[in-house]
Amino acid sequence: MAGRWWLAAIFCLAVPLAAQQADRARTETQARRATERLQALQREADRLAADERTLLNDLRKLEIERQIKAAEVKQADADAAAVEADLQTATARMDEIQESELASRPELRSRLVEIYKLGRARYLRLLLSTPDLRRIGRATRTVAVLAKLDQDRVATHRQTLVELTAARKDLAARSVQLRTLRADAEKADIAAQRAAKAKDDLVRDIDRRRDLNAQLSGELLGAQQKLQAALRSLARGAPVADAPALPFRPFKGDLDWPAAGVVRRRFGRTAGPGGSSSNGIEIAAAETARALAIHEGVVAFADTFAGFGKLVILDHGSQNFSLYGDLLDIAVTKGARVERGQVVGAVGPTPTGATGLYFELRVDGRPVDPLQWLRKR
Repeated sequence: MAGRWWLAAIFCLAVPLAAQQADRARTETQARRATERLQALQREADRLAADERTLLNDLRKLEIERQIKAAEVKQADADAAAVEADLQTATARMDEIQESELASRPELRSRLVEIYKLGRARYLRLLLSTPDLRRIGRATRTVAVLAKLDQDRVATHRQTLVELTAARKDLAARSVQLRTLRADAEKADIAAQRAAKAKDDLVRDIDRRRDLNAQLSGELLGAQQKLQAALRSLARGAPVADAPALPFRPFKGDLDWPAAGVVRRRFGRTAGPGGSSSNGIEIAAAETARALAIHEGVVAFADTFAGFGKLVILDHGSQNFSLYGDLLDIAVTKGARVERGQVVGAVGPTPTGATGLYFELRVDGRPVDPLQWLRKR
């Protein structure tokens, strides 16, 4: 009898000790996973900060470029205004000369006709008509001056018109060139503004992601501190009534795949003609392949469900759930606590006849694309 009593006592002591060791191992694993994920989040935060610094430098460069382009547009406007003023002045001068030419044309035409008709004889007659021979010298000079004035007047008129026409042509070409330069400067300014807006949008997106990263890191750090406290309690031999759990959201992009295989149907795609869009993905896998829990949680459902075959739903807390459907059999029971990587069932046939696992994620109670949460591979 005494031997049996000692055996029973040893057994009673061994059971709590084994449970405590299991709790310690589980807590250490969770703490290690929390630390690794915190380090990954810190690396991501550092990368986002570096990206933001680069974008801010680009924004400063774009702002300088935009100011330069704006100055070029302003200078082009000033040059165009000056050219337009010169063009108007040249046009007014040409109009003035043409009006003067029109006013003096009858007299000039008459004199030119006489000159061409009489040649130099016209001026000779003018000399001979002088009554006072003493004034012949003065008359000669007068005749010469008149002849020269007639010639100079015609030549000057023609030369002025030629020069004004050439100047007007040059000014018109310059005006076209300035309009082209202004249009190019405006386009470059608009392009710089658009690029600056795109960079600014990226900065705001990075700020949003950095805020989210800080929030998730805070959640994970809180869980890590609780796990460290639980480890200290276990080290003293004190029981841990409610083992802390790791939050779900900080592991976005780092969750294990629920089954080995390729994605046959993506999130939002229909299963066939006339079918409804899918809230999850379908992973092609061999029959009886293991379906694994992507994160620790509690089994909220483990039974047959219409449209999903044999289904397991894990509750990860805070309205976050993972669903494993089209199972051949179920390896867990409702209410049981499941660890990450634990088998929840075996892969079975899908409604189309092919074997595979239907997998769905619900975050804050809403379906999300699992590929954004699972680890890249």
